Amino acid sequence: MGDRPLDSSDIQKFLATTHPYDGLDSDARNAVMQTLVRCDVPAGIEVYQFGQKLDGVWLIQSGTVEVTDRSGALVSILGSRNHFGERGLLRDGNAATTAKAATDVVLYLFPAEPFLKAVQDFPTFNRYFSRGGTRGLSQDGLMTLQVSEMLGHEPVTCSPDTSIREAARIMRDERISSLGIVDRGLLVGLVTVRDMNGKVVADGLDPNKPISEVMTKNPISLAPSALGSDVMHKMIDHKIGHLPVVENGHFKGMITQTDLTRFMATSQAQMIADLGRATSVQEMSAVTARLPEFLMQLVGNHLAHDVVTRKVTDVADIVTQRLIKMAEHKLGSAPVAFCWAACGSQGRGEQTGVSDQDNCLIIHDSATDDDMRYFEQLAHFVCDGLNHCGYVYCPGDMMATADRWRQRVSVWQGYFAKWINTPDDTAQMLASVMFDLRPIAGDERLFTSMRDGVAEMAAKNSIFVAHMIGNALKHTPPLSLFRGFATIKSGEHRNSLDMKHNGVVPIVDLGRVYALRGQIDAVNTRARIDAAIEAGTISDTGGADLLAAYDTIATVRLEHQAAQVRSGSKPDNYLVPSSLPAFERSHLRDAFVIVRTMQSALSSSSAAR
Repeated sequence: MGDRPLDSSDIQKFLATTHPYDGLDSDARNAVMQTLVRCDVPAGIEVYQFGQKLDGVWLIQSGTVEVTDRSGALVSILGSRNHFGERGLLRDGNAATTAKAATDVVLYLFPAEPFLKAVQDFPTFNRYFSRGGTRGLSQDGLMTLQVSEMLGHEPVTCSPDTSIREAARIMRDERISSLGIVDRGLLVGLVTVRDMNGKVVADGLDPNKPISEVMTKNPISLAPSALGSDVMHKMIDHKIGHLPVVENGHFKGMITQTDLTRFMATSQAQMIADLGRATSVQEMSAVTARLPEFLMQLVGNHLAHDVVTRKVTDVADIVTQRLIKMAEHKLGSAPVAFCWAACGSQGRGEQTGVSDQDNCLIIHDSATDDDMRYFEQLAHFVCDGLNHCGYVYCPGDMMATADRWRQRVSVWQGYFAKWINTPDDTAQMLASVMFDLRPIAGDERLFTSMRDGVAEMAAKNSIFVAHMIGNALKHTPPLSLFRGFATIKSGEHRNSLDMKHNGVVPIVDLGRVYALRGQIDAVNTRARIDAAIEAGTISDTGGADLLAAYDTIATVRLEHQAAQVRSGSKPDNYLVPSSLPAFERSHLRDAFVIVRTMQSALSSSSAAR
């Protein structure tokens, strides 16, 4: 590994768009930067081995790193802005995994002593790296997933006196390879396709006989609270491919070897590897089709909501980057420098199971008209590919395919200047979206040159700030006059709550205003609130309450979507409050009250100014 001196301007820009460094003020970020050591690691070289004493925590600037467990099994493939090594360093100082450069990588080593001091001194770092381990990477995946989270459709059963013929018909029609045999509500047996072949077809057994004659009585089973590792051990130890899930004798569902294969295929590492190997949009769409189950798996692992949405967003980033490379392979190399940026939920790193695409192209000012026609073709290739992969076209046409959102740097600078200086409703709406921009591919310097000075200019324009605050108050939590739930009154989603527009969006809007007022570079909502607390833009108490409310609302939204995937439905944002236990309903209502209180505080502070 080769150590190289830092290029202060490049690393400053990089850290300013990387969490949790984006939550620090410029002086603190500069102090952290001075402790970092750049290392260029060639492909195939190990950064550290399992059990080795760690020199610190590593941050990836470019390239990919493979992380494997002590047995050599792949845990994850990490890319730009990901950290690794923190779990072992914070636990006992020794590596909990092995990390190896999958490609040539540029890394920054955050040495152990200053890293641990930063975790102690900066609440933003402490929250990011030390929050019960739930905000770090999920290193165990399937092995720590509860069996109850792996179950898909409702269990399919028949009674012991059902005929073999009828049981076979049920299995065929339901397209399943095993059937639970239930008597008076309790599981008494199991029959599989293998049983049908070996005991019925091969032996010529009368298909009119009862299924009880060929079923496996009192089969080996597991409780819903068991883990994926228990499933693996049971199947291996007993050489079985079907494992009933039973609670107090009642049949809850079936886990099969096919289920395990499916869950392993939806791990982030596997998806990233498959996307890397894909040579066509069709192959990529087959990978992204696993995203609903990936979301279900992440939620089932009880990861924090911001970790789940970041991991889901990481897949969208990789799909976008692969499509840009495919476009360049088809159209030829880009004639001038460009930067592809995402806004909306992808820009904030907050995608869930329901996401459209919001993106734009920032192009070097030297681009000719012919060059601009090249980028029009590139934009259509990428946006069409994203749509094919499940990231549907933006209903508001906020995509790089629109001429307006595919422009030279100077035009973009003019956009922001106009929006800020003449802040009508349309201008502040567009500015709100564009303040969530994050570079995905290309030359990031074009992005930073476009945004240079924008935050300061916007914060100093009191009229523009007032418009932004007005926009932040348009979406309100779904509370009635007496602070009960105000559900949708009619239509397809009658009696439900819109957990997006009336749930997380009000908090996203608040975070954007806090970032504007404090000239905070972060685009992720949680990072913005963290940074606002650090900067004193909001009080410690108010900020802590808002974070708790955000965690509650966003988690309920994700758990709702995961439950829909588990039941075979398409995930959406519409939650019927009565579907929640009373305890959770109470907490959700309290969270909405906090958001409304913070909106009132923002409105009052705006009026006072």
